[in-house]
Amino acid sequence: MRSGEVELAVRERGAEQGPAVVLIHGYPDTSAMWDEVAERLATRFRVIAYDVRGAGASTTPENPLHYELDMLMEDLAAVLDGVGVEGPVHLVGHDWGSIQGWEAVTGDRLAGRIASFTSISGPARQHVARWAQDTARTGPRGVLEVLGQVRRSAYMPLLIAPRTGELLARTIPLVFERGMRAMEGAEPRPGHPAPTLHRDALNGLGLYRANMGRQNPPEGEARTDVPVQLIVPTKDRYAVQSLLLSARGRASRLYVRRVPAGHWVARSHPDTVARWITEFVDHVEGGAETQDLLRARAAGEPGKDFGGQLVVVTGAGSGIGRATAVAFAGAGARVVAADIDEGAAKHTADEIAAKGGEAHVYRVDVADADGMERFADYVRATFGVPDVVVNNAGIWISGALLDTDEEAWNRIRSVNLDGVYRGCRLFGRQMAERGEGGHLVNVASMAAFAPSARLPAYATTKAAVLQLSECLRVELEPDGIGVTAVCPGLVNTPIKRHVQFVGIDPAVAEQLREQAIRVFERRGYPAERVAEAIMRAVQHNRAVVPVTAEAQAGRVLSRLSPGARRAVARFGRRVGERTQQRLERQRPDDGTGQ
Repeated sequence: MRSGEVELAVRERGAEQGPAVVLIHGYPDTSAMWDEVAERLATRFRVIAYDVRGAGASTTPENPLHYELDMLMEDLAAVLDGVGVEGPVHLVGHDWGSIQGWEAVTGDRLAGRIASFTSISGPARQHVARWAQDTARTGPRGVLEVLGQVRRSAYMPLLIAPRTGELLARTIPLVFERGMRAMEGAEPRPGHPAPTLHRDALNGLGLYRANMGRQNPPEGEARTDVPVQLIVPTKDRYAVQSLLLSARGRASRLYVRRVPAGHWVARSHPDTVARWITEFVDHVEGGAETQDLLRARAAGEPGKDFGGQLVVVTGAGSGIGRATAVAFAGAGARVVAADIDEGAAKHTADEIAAKGGEAHVYRVDVADADGMERFADYVRATFGVPDVVVNNAGIWISGALLDTDEEAWNRIRSVNLDGVYRGCRLFGRQMAERGEGGHLVNVASMAAFAPSARLPAYATTKAAVLQLSECLRVELEPDGIGVTAVCPGLVNTPIKRHVQFVGIDPAVAEQLREQAIRVFERRGYPAERVAEAIMRAVQHNRAVVPVTAEAQAGRVLSRLSPGARRAVARFGRRVGERTQQRLERQRPDDGTGQ
């Protein structure tokens, strides 16, 4: 089909009378990139894909800069006219194809001709500029995030530069297949990469040079009333998630779907992509808004980083668990607040509801294997598979290991370690079966970094939680499931009021408890800051997160000098012994002479 000076190669398949779905590829692809997705869509829709100018079987413009978005819009219009589509079409774009899609739904040229738009890894240029400004203004973390994106986009100035761009483009055919296999999990197959890859990579430099240079800056805010679905590959090596989500607030009907995949998600996860496109198109064509779409729409709300997601928190009745549940709910998540104390969990849920959030209560003892099985089954049957699970429930035992009897040891192990194991195994299995990723957060402690003569049982279980998290992170990485061990230091929570002492006179134990309470209160580190760290860890998929300065120092010391770490532990033992002896001497005489 002719569009000005070029001829465009267009491929059609599928149901002639079905809604029309138009697929636009990016750089350095051809329309063959869509083959797996197109085959699945063709059972329901009329599927149209075309090679953009200069790619595949389409011809190349004489002027290497004739790739301006205005010309690309003329190409899209020519395709729609040429195939004789009646009524608006459903547009799907990837990479530069998505950038073209944004131009189509935010400009006037194709007004009324686009029924919906699914964007994959290609934000509007206007959104990118605004995102960089807004993110940098949030503070040091925002500046680092922008710099991280600059690093990921470092290839763009090279492609734009004369001669350097040609040199880089000539290397693409040498590494493309290997990169697809190693980094994307997509095996090369006939048609992709295309036999014309060498020519396509060189011609496609015009996309960058005509649209990304200073001579053609983006204008306006690129707002649209066309329904938009963002498919966000969480492992995209070329864009941070917040950039891919920069359309929030600029599309009146925005749906966000996350998938644990790389940039070429249409090749590595065609079933998922085709299913989401089908569900979205069906709804725009008049079908019901499914529960998954309702959650996707909630995820598209500005300022709701966890909008529509389901978050399960154990030990949610107080302390770090309560603060974490409240924080996730404030970020748009639906929360299941679980605790052995149902009344405390209900108090957390009521606090969330009072702030306009959604929370549900469940009583569970994480030390009860059967009870945890029932809990996991209940969550899946009632709310679906969780997106985030925070295994936070824990107890604290203080005293020498030689004084820790079997009952005390079994209790702390069954809660602090076995409870985490059960939460990870049961909910991690659900996440893996769903195939859409997720995140497990295990709350350990700074005690995991160092030996302790006064907290041997507690430190041992928390060190085991840290190692369990590290192992599971490697195991679940292929499933797109992140695992984080959070290691707080001295945080002012109620756990210290419920510490169990072993091998110590009850009266002395009570005095030690009161001393600990005063130390934690003077430190004054709130649980809310731990909750913030947990949310950031999920967003950025951190492996180990020491919270508080003392926890960070403990981790550094444990890695740099184990000997110094043991010396600190010996000093702590001596201080503890002297404190206990002093308290025993101050103990009132009970008349027995003992």
